[in-house]
Amino acid sequence: MGMITTKDGTEIYYKDWGQGQPVVFSHGWPLTADAWDDQMVFLASHGYRCIAHDRRGHGRSSQPWDGNEMDTYADDLAALVEALDLKDAIHIGHSTGGGEVARYIGRHGTKRVAKAVLISAVPPIMLKTEANPGGLPLETFDDIRAGVSADRSQFFKDLSAPFFGANRQGANVSQGLRDWFWLQGMMGGVKNELDCIKAFSETDFTEDLKKFDVPTLILHGDDDQIVPIGASAMLSSKIVPDATLKIYPGADHGICSTRKDEVNADILQFLKS
Repeated sequence: MGMITTKDGTEIYYKDWGQGQPVVFSHGWPLTADAWDDQMVFLASHGYRCIAHDRRGHGRSSQPWDGNEMDTYADDLAALVEALDLKDAIHIGHSTGGGEVARYIGRHGTKRVAKAVLISAVPPIMLKTEANPGGLPLETFDDIRAGVSADRSQFFKDLSAPFFGANRQGANVSQGLRDWFWLQGMMGGVKNELDCIKAFSETDFTEDLKKFDVPTLILHGDDDQIVPIGASAMLSSKIVPDATLKIYPGADHGICSTRKDEVNADILQFLKS
């Protein structure tokens, strides 16, 4: 287990597996680095160095009162990259983590970045606005805040169903996988998780995406009930220069688990291309 300390004193936990070209993973809300285990074992077994951190306020990292927004998340990621002196790295972000990767590139550039992968990712912006009429209304996110505040444990148990598509007819999602989602969520700080809802829903990543100048792969399920594809991947793929979009028919938000073999194969092919 590794830790770095950021400039505001926050301790960021990370795990570092394997050797080779670095692959850096940014997880979704309200999860931890462990959400990437299937990808990390696979890629580390194929000659890559896999690094995943717990975002501030999540998992095993500190739970600071402040800094639970995208600029600081991106700066924390930059601090990790610089502490480990990672170069020619591939950055992979799922959901909120996709926003973190976008803001990292927007703020810190691509001098240490070789490629990027956005999976079920929140950019360009989730919230419905005049400029983004296809987004989700603010009430959707107010309901999430209310659920976390009222009974966080039960809310995460319930959220695991649409997250993995377990509420769809014919779905084959184990109770173990849903419990794993709940466990990771309960490891985080409630203040941090509440703040993060605003960060992932209201941050506009449009200008960040325009700064991508490395090969970028975008993966998304067309039955994603958490980050609907129309206002996310379909738009991001048009903003990121020369992005490659792959749509998973009928797939849910948690494809890194439910479609892990396909996701792993697609990532590996992209890394080798």
